[in-house]
Amino acid sequence: MTAEVAKFFATALTMAVGAIAPAISIGIIGSKAVEALGRNPEAESAIRTTMILAIAFAEAVAIYSLVVALIIKFV
Repeated sequence: MTAEVAKFFATALTMAVGAIAPAISIGIIGSKAVEALGRNPEAESAIRTTMILAIAFAEAVAIYSLVVALIIKFV
């Protein structure tokens, strides 16, 4: 395996793991927020704010993964 092929595999693996983990996390966050809204509809504002913040943090992991994949590919 040449260094170029290893770079391609490393880039692909980084993006695959970096996209799967946030996708699962965002799905879990959304389902738990809907469950919480079903149990306590009066707390919609607090639940929504917390959910959006948690989704933003989970999405940041995907962005970090993209940056690392680009560094691997072009360096």
